[in-house]
Amino acid sequence: MDAPRDDLDPITAIERAVSELRRSGSRSPWSRPAAGKKQHDAHRQHDGQHAPFGWKGGRHEHPFANMARYRLLSTLDRLGDGASVNELAAAIGVDQPRASRVVADCVARGLVTKETDPTDARRSVIALTDAGRAVLDERRRERRAAVEQALQGFTVEERAQFAELLARFVAGGRSS
Repeated sequence: MDAPRDDLDPITAIERAVSELRRSGSRSPWSRPAAGKKQHDAHRQHDGQHAPFGWKGGRHEHPFANMARYRLLSTLDRLGDGASVNELAAAIGVDQPRASRVVADCVARGLVTKETDPTDARRSVIALTDAGRAVLDERRRERRAAVEQALQGFTVEERAQFAELLARFVAGGRSS
């Protein structure tokens, strides 16, 4: 996650921090299992039950049923159109074959386009479609609503403090 910006409202800052926690997955020191414990599968299905912050697992065709798909769209939005599969793979923390499969899935769903780079025919460039942007915006609205609901009992000052502390927590986990 980028350094916290002072001009972000607390809800947006918290939403971004929660997103960063999810994106970091097994790379986070606090998500590693204790010795002798099974590794938690971050992509485990929840049989249609709601998990924290609005995520609904199970077998449905919502565009974010696959978190790698969401990470790819979100990262492409952050990096800007024209990223290569290799750049996306590195940014979302998967190998190139996995990134290629996720890109192909997103192309098939009409969420991104994949075209040959006009300056280097060996390279493909990926771009969000209007449908991909709409799906990403929808997910962000859902996440924001979930954070707002979770913070209903917080004062304005508590929200700001929580946003700051959570951002520091995520940054501390990344430096471990």
